[in-house]
Amino acid sequence: MSINNTPADWFKGLAQNWKNDLVAAISVALVAMPLALGIAIASGAPPMSGILSVIIGGFVTTFIRGSHVAINGPANSLIAIVIVAVASLDDGSGNAFNYVLAAFIVSGGIQVLLGLFRLGRLAEAIPSSVIQGILAAIGIIIVAKQLHVALGTTSDAPNMIGVLIDAFKNIGQINPFVAIISLLGLLLLIFHAKISYKLFHFLPAPMWVLIIAIPFVYLFNFFEPHSISLFDRSYNVGPELLIHIPNNLLNSIQHPNFSMLGKGSFWLVVTSLTLITTVESLASTKAVDKLDPYKRKTNLNRDLMAVGLSSIVSGLIGGLPIVTVIVRSTVNIHNNAKTRWSNFFHGALILLFIVLLAPVMQSVPLAALAVILVFSGYKLTAPRVYVNTYNQGLEQLLFLVGTLFITLYSSLLWGVLGGIVLTLGVHLLLARVPLSVFFGMIVRPGNKLMHKEGNNYELKVKGVANFLTMLSINKLLEKVPQGASLKINVSTARLVDLTVLESLDDFKRIHKLNGGKVNMVGFEHHVASTNHRFALKSQTAPIPHRLSSREQNIKQVAFENNWGFRHEIEWDTYLLSSFKFFESRPLEYKTNIISGMYEDRDMSWEICDITFDEGALMAMEVYHTTVKVIELPFEIPEFTLESEGIFDKIFDRVASITGQKDIDFADSTVFSNKLLLKGDDEKAVRKFFTPELVAFFEEEQAYHVESNGNALLIFRDLRLARVSEINKMLRFSDELIKRIKPIEEVVHSYAD
Repeated sequence: MSINNTPADWFKGLAQNWKNDLVAAISVALVAMPLALGIAIASGAPPMSGILSVIIGGFVTTFIRGSHVAINGPANSLIAIVIVAVASLDDGSGNAFNYVLAAFIVSGGIQVLLGLFRLGRLAEAIPSSVIQGILAAIGIIIVAKQLHVALGTTSDAPNMIGVLIDAFKNIGQINPFVAIISLLGLLLLIFHAKISYKLFHFLPAPMWVLIIAIPFVYLFNFFEPHSISLFDRSYNVGPELLIHIPNNLLNSIQHPNFSMLGKGSFWLVVTSLTLITTVESLASTKAVDKLDPYKRKTNLNRDLMAVGLSSIVSGLIGGLPIVTVIVRSTVNIHNNAKTRWSNFFHGALILLFIVLLAPVMQSVPLAALAVILVFSGYKLTAPRVYVNTYNQGLEQLLFLVGTLFITLYSSLLWGVLGGIVLTLGVHLLLARVPLSVFFGMIVRPGNKLMHKEGNNYELKVKGVANFLTMLSINKLLEKVPQGASLKINVSTARLVDLTVLESLDDFKRIHKLNGGKVNMVGFEHHVASTNHRFALKSQTAPIPHRLSSREQNIKQVAFENNWGFRHEIEWDTYLLSSFKFFESRPLEYKTNIISGMYEDRDMSWEICDITFDEGALMAMEVYHTTVKVIELPFEIPEFTLESEGIFDKIFDRVASITGQKDIDFADSTVFSNKLLLKGDDEKAVRKFFTPELVAFFEEEQAYHVESNGNALLIFRDLRLARVSEINKMLRFSDELIKRIKPIEEVVHSYAD
């Protein structure tokens, strides 16, 4: 998608794109409502606190922030912060939550000041792996607390590790009438994304969990306190297992109490809250920018002011703090949202839902919300989080795990500080310089930006390039004019860490979109513990890689056919990124690359294993897929062709509202019923799909086939293909190419 077609903003954008934004907002609201209720309850706050913050996030933040397709509201990370805050400010007066509301307001005020004085980027100085460690610890805290709610058990352990252990020790005390609701909800959450049956995707997974839970409430009669006997034991059920929502929204409003303002514990809560919410908001906003198909860049300082001011408003009426939430933002983008108005619509829809559905929501069991949060918490600390971090370097895994344990045995604030100290200690060892020299390199790194001939610049990165010196590097990068050619030279740097490499990559991506060029040199003087592109560059010896049996078989196929084969990871995925499928699915790398030519047609092709992300941060799903790309020496229309399920017709009616309907052929019913064909230029697509080409697709197995105008992308499933499947893909593409004709032969007269 061309950034030249970027949607207009504000009211012009509303007039042009309200249909897209409203359709996307419906999906987002259906995800947001159960999550907002669950986050509030899990935090020890009134259920409506979460709903109020969603409404404020839509009605207030939308008009202040700089981001375009992000969604604002309460986040899972708030659970751990608010739990600790309520406990530390509880003086027995019953006003603990009111004290915490005051902390929300003060924290929001600090965020406004940070944004006003352009200090938002200070939060980026926290190492990436430390942030991952904090998020993983929050995930464990959520799982530990909510697992007991989901199973109907309790724990009085003094720390979160003990609470988590108690969930397994007290397994004999499980309430089966609660656990059955949680088990069914968990199965639905696990398999919702894996089942291609379109009916399951008509509503998001969290809403399905609530829907299947409500009948059990009536079956077991949770509305009246009583006992149910099972296997010679009695289990208590009653209204205490249900959500308590007032019929009148105004009855849920609470007000802050500032009488703890002079206490040290109050300011400790404010500091922790400001640090975590600021880091999460900025990290999520940057992640959303990467997912945005139009590659718009957000003013982070303005966004920080927006969430800060919204948190003040939310705290004044009893709501939770506002942050940028990555899960709902990902849903928003994948449902084709165009402008900031989708965030406004989602807040309005939540208000409408809670007014109309309050009686229904009062029948939702706490266990249903708990299992949604357990699943969300698990994703924050799932094994893939640790595997991905290990792939970035053993030292990164050390930073993550160290931060995690410090957080679990102390607090979020001490976790951040401890993780930073641990990171600096390892950097000191890897830099191999005395302590005084090490910190001297951080305080006075000596980085220089030099103007060369014409529009050429060179940035020399020196000393220790880590998270503490990243801000000074970014200041120099801001001086590079748009469209300039920049060489970043790190040859004299003792150490370049992951946080700096991520920041440089962000700059490179944005600078290229603005017509500039970036070339990074000097890494030949550094080695890393892994071949990940963001791995810390130091003097650590690289780890050799042995080919797996599958990789050896792929190499053999290439050898037998005189094709090229490269196993090494390659980070240049520019051609793949030009396909619509990857507009909101960031590519990481490709490997196991087979390359060849169709000599008779002068076409080069490549089959490779790719790794790409769907979503970001805690909403990220990582996929490994085998694809084939064929570069064409001529132009063809842009289109996407994939298998069409029984419910795709229903979804096509919804999509047609936003101008993305299926292109059918009246005289080819098999093709029209079997495959879903879409393209912006319908007339050109229809001319390109000749009767011969349509007949071919009718007879063949359905693949995802996509054109970006100059190349074709082909794949079958979102997993790595077996060698036999690669051979089938080769045969399919060989036959397809025989039927592909240049644009001038079949669509030379679009105006006809």
